[in-house]
Formats: sequence, C-alpha cells, structure tokens
Amino acid sequence: MSSLHSSRARPLRRAATSAALGLLALTPLAAQSQDTFSSNFTVFQRGVPVGSEQVTVAHAEAGWTITSTSRLGAPVDLLGRLIQVRYTNDWKPLELSVDATVQGQPLATHVTVTGTSAHIDATQGGRSGQSDVTVTADALFLPSPFWGPYEALAERLKTLNTGTTMALFGAPGMPIQIGDTSDETIQTPARVIHARVTKIKIPAQGQMLDVEVSSDESGQLLRLSVPAQSIDVVREDIASVGSRRVMISRAGDEQVRIAANGFALAATVSKPDSAGKPAPAVVLVGGSGPTDRDETVAGIPIFGQLANALADAGFIVVRYDKRGAGQSGGRTEAATLDDFTEDVRAVLKYTADRKDVDKKRIALVGHSEGGSVAMLAASKDNRVAALGLIATTGETGAELNMYQVAHQLEHANRPDAEKQRTLALQKQIQNAVLTGKGWEGVAPAIKQQADTAWFQSFLAFDPAKVMSSIDQPVLIVQGSLDTTVPPDNADKLEALANARKRAKPADVVRVPGINHLLVPAKTGEQDEYVSLPDKHISPAVSQAIVSWLQKVFR
Repeated sequence: MSSLHSSRARPLRRAATSAALGLLALTPLAAQSQDTFSSNFTVFQRGVPVGSEQVTVAHAEAGWTITSTSRLGAPVDLLGRLIQVRYTNDWKPLELSVDATVQGQPLATHVTVTGTSAHIDATQGGRSGQSDVTVTADALFLPSPFWGPYEALAERLKTLNTGTTMALFGAPGMPIQIGDTSDETIQTPARVIHARVTKIKIPAQGQMLDVEVSSDESGQLLRLSVPAQSIDVVREDIASVGSRRVMISRAGDEQVRIAANGFALAATVSKPDSAGKPAPAVVLVGGSGPTDRDETVAGIPIFGQLANALADAGFIVVRYDKRGAGQSGGRTEAATLDDFTEDVRAVLKYTADRKDVDKKRIALVGHSEGGSVAMLAASKDNRVAALGLIATTGETGAELNMYQVAHQLEHANRPDAEKQRTLALQKQIQNAVLTGKGWEGVAPAIKQQADTAWFQSFLAFDPAKVMSSIDQPVLIVQGSLDTTVPPDNADKLEALANARKRAKPADVVRVPGINHLLVPAKTGEQDEYVSLPDKHISPAVSQAIVSWLQKVFR
C-alpha cells in the first residue's frame, strides 16, 4: 500500500525511541472526556479485508482528542499500538503521537505544536532524529497509513465549502483541496443513515490524490475511499452485508424480506402516493451478475429510477436484490437461469399475496438477462398478466455471447490472425460448456472460469422455445445504441412474439440515442459508461412502459 500523502512520502527526520515519545504522559481520555464516541473500521484493498482500526474521538473543554489502534496485514504488515492527535476546540493542532511497528521495525513519532512552531522527535527503521519546523496554525494531522485521524477531517468538512483549502501537516505549500459534496442514503439493519460525501484532493508524493470522505449526520467518519490505491476504510455498521446504499427512495417505501428456497430475498416495495383500492403491480427483474434492487451500473440506478416513475403512475413496484447480492441471502455458485426464475416466482407469490395488490394485474419487467429470466417465469406462472422485455436477447445465449466477444475484438488493437484464434477458442469453449466434451487444449484456468452452471444455462437459453409458451401481452423496448444486446434483437423478439397463435402481436418501442443502461450515449460502448454526464434513464423508456401497462391493464 503506497503512502497517502507527502508526510510519509518524504519522511521527516526521525528521532527518539518509543520509550522517549512521551506517550505515557498523554492525558487519559476518561479524565477529560465530555463527549466521546468510538468506532471500528475495516480496511479493504481491492475489495478484500486487509486490516482494521479502532477509533475513539473525545471532545472536551481542552479540545479534541482522537485515539486509535490499528493492524494491517501483508504486504504492509503494520501494528499501530497507539495513534493519537490533539487539537484545540477551534482545530489548532497541538500534538501527534505514533507508536507502531512496520514490518518488524519500530515507527515512533511525537510532534508538539506551539503556535506555528512544531518540534518533532521521530524514530523509523532504527534511525532517530529531532527537528523544528514551521507549520500553519490550523494544519491537519493525517499520518499515513493510519485512518483514525481522518475523524478530524470529517468534522472539519461540516463547515467547509467547495473550493476551500486546508493545510496538511508535513506538506507545506500543498493544501488539501475541498471539492463537491453530495448526499447519500445508507440503509443498515439498525437504521437509515443520511450521509454526506465530499470529494477532496490530498497531496501524495508531489501529486494530488483523489479521495472521497463520507460522514454521517453528526459528522462522524463513515467511509474513506482512495480509488487510485483501491483502498476503502469502512465503518463496521455500513461494512456488513446487511447494509446497502439507497440510490433512489420515495416516501412510504417498504423494506421487506421475501421467503425464497431456503433463504430470503431483500426487496423494496414502492407505492403510489394515493391509497385506495388494490392497485396493479410491477415486479422488476435485474440483469446478470450480483445485481442489487436498484440495478446500479456505473453509478446509474436503472431500476431505482424506473420504479419511481412507475409508482408515480399508480403502480405498486417490487424490486429486489438478487440472491447472493446486497441484503439477500442465497448462494450463486451453482445457480442457473432456472434458479433465478424460481426466485422471481417467489417474489410474484409475495406480490400477489399483498392486500393492496390487484392479483389479476401483475406485470413482470426484465432488463437484459432479467428479460430472459422474466420470460421463463411468465411461461411457468399464471400470476404474470403482462411481460415487459427491455434490452433482451432475441437469439440464443450462445449466439449473443459470440457476438459480444466478436464486438470486443473489433475494437481491440490485435492482429487479425489473433482475433480469429480467439473467436475459434471461444466457440470451442461454448461447445464444451454445452456438451461437456472438447476441452482439449483449453487452459485449466479458462475451463474453471467458463464451466459453470450459470454459463451453461445462459448459453443454452433459447427465446424461441420459451416465447412459444408465453401467451401474455408482450412489450419490447430497445435502445438504438445498445452494443451489449444489439438493436436487431428487438426485431427477432418481435417475430417470435408475433408467431404465437394464442396471443396478440407484441408492442415494440425503439428508443433512439440510448445505450444498454437506457441513458443517452454517444457510442453506446461500455467504456463510456462511467464518463456519461447524464445518469438518468431516458423518459421515453419509462413513459413507454407506463403507457403500455395502462393500456394492457385498463
């Protein structure tokens, strides 16, 4: 883990030993504390827990005292026995003390500040030294790689506006820059937290490092994210699997748990503002992967926005975290499309059993792979009265997957011969997954990744076979810039739906200028997802679904 800022990147002259730090002379918290809180944090790197830190913040008449202990595993191998920073009530720095061991070597620092003068005693790697430096009167102590002192930053951010700066101890002339602030709602098993997220830039090895600081309603630190280093420091109450970011919410939303096959699915029920007789309902089915109930991709809460529009139009909307994702239970290692279909049927049963739902007017609306799963559910469950398919494949999973691989290769800077070998290998792998034969010459790591129950079920999925068993009204919505499920799939689905003998022709809505995530785009390619300025799904999509459902359920 590289250092976070320049006080560690350009070490101060180290001095003293651990015994000479004066740590034993620190004022006990219990003697001065008037307002004290403690928190536990987990340190993640690339999503893997690598350490922890326990932090106590005390605010007394004498000022602020922040104390922490920490442990980080390999490759850092750090034990922080005591990290303490002290400030006056108006955030003038008073003292920094660090007593730690890094990779078996002592790391000790004691800094005392008087006005704009700081005296430093430090030891690192067996070398000691003392120095006196000039500091800004309101400089912030952020010794890396310790995270407890960031509680002071979180407190300070309560009163700082975008565009302001803050001095950092050890980085003269390179202040912390305060960026934009946004609000975030986090639901935990115990409560809903209304968080404040501030983007800042912190000096690091002569450059400015992007950092996100999240704090709760009282200003206490919730999360610290350093994207460039893939580091997240997360408070324990929001680090649990029972917590989730609420991207979209509306007054009266219900958080419910739905019994599935041996586990529970966590879901949100959004309702119209006006209460009355039982209303029509819509169950939203998310796409591939560990999709949460808002179907958040690249910061775009696709289902969160769609649910809000549907509820505004008078529908009860149920959206859920897929099994093994968000707050839902269950495991995905051996799950197939049929298993996900049974999860949908459990949600349908729950929805039909609600007293505020009109049991004869329940629609399934699936997006991407969720459309395939919705098709399977509609073919098996007579509780489904209408079926909406958004960006859904009209060809087999094997055909779609070959297209996706070929499309990626078109944009790859690789020789044509290599591209052809890749396509041939992909075709061999798909045939082997489907038949169980022909793995010769395929690397074991690739076989392990590909030979899964889900991939086999995805490749074998054939919408032509499933559509013939569906007699509900069908809506097909397709974006013209979709490069994941290309636009001609809507034509194929339409032909399959119109070939049914017991059902009316499908309604088809083709929306120009939107990509697979249903938002306005330039190219539709996946590599532009995160840079898209507009994070709102096209109103044409939600309006098309609302209008169609109102017509079908009239």
